Amino acid sequence: MSRSTTVANHQGRLFSSVGIAKPFKSQLLKWIGNKQRFAWEIVSYFPQKIGTYYEPFLGSGAVLGTLAPERAIGSDCFRPLIGIWQTLKEAPETLKAWYAERWDNFTSGSRLPAYERIRDSYNANPNAADLLFLCRTCYGGVVRFRKADGHISTPLGIHDPISPESFARRVDEWHRRTQGTDFRHLDYREAMSLAREGDLIYCDPPYSHSQAILYGAQSFSLTDLLTEIGECKSRGVFVILSIDGTKRSGNHICELPIPEGLFEREVLVNCGRSMLKRFQMNGQSLEGEMVADRLLLTY
Repeated sequence: MSRSTTVANHQGRLFSSVGIAKPFKSQLLKWIGNKQRFAWEIVSYFPQKIGTYYEPFLGSGAVLGTLAPERAIGSDCFRPLIGIWQTLKEAPETLKAWYAERWDNFTSGSRLPAYERIRDSYNANPNAADLLFLCRTCYGGVVRFRKADGHISTPLGIHDPISPESFARRVDEWHRRTQGTDFRHLDYREAMSLAREGDLIYCDPPYSHSQAILYGAQSFSLTDLLTEIGECKSRGVFVILSIDGTKRSGNHICELPIPEGLFEREVLVNCGRSMLKRFQMNGQSLEGEMVADRLLLTY
């Protein structure tokens, strides 16, 4: 497998970009590992012609939203998160109302008690409506779940959440961009088993070196995922894996159990500074904590 140290100029690209994809920065959800700022760069490595697009670790859906595919299945094992996406597709006005109601409560009095009431409501009964507002108001958009009970423990952020009017415009745009997508509550194995020859799967799983604090409440094995990727490759499915790359200005390459011959190509995408590390260090500016994603391609 050849390694490219940079993808800034896209030299040696195997395929041109897909369909109508263009740079798109209007983020719907804040979520750890959000790829919104460089999703266009990731999409530029997609095959020019694909069947159905699959994103089995949906998260913020940044790559899906940038691609705006004609046929797609977006899925995640986290039911409240998928509830947000399903509501976006099926009842966008309801999504707007969820946000506006909580924004009104949040801004009508003291912010901290209002935030904690919404967080307590979610923890008592995990649901899409509360999660939607929490991910846009919690510190740094880092939605952290306690391992013991799965409760959200992230404190209130220092930023002002966007207005309901601004959020509504984003909902309208994302609703248009996801018209070809079927959102499903699925384990990644179930989702990937549906893909057939000529389809494309983009995998953005929890990162083994940096996100245990966030995904401790969920079971995940990178080794199992790599096995699934191998099975997909054998069926003629294109697969791209985003995974830990470099940290500390490129001084550390994360070692991963990647089988020989599984991937045909590897590139690095610069992600900027680590928001998770900043969260862990109480908001300090981290000039030395630059992070790069590795994109591993089976084609």
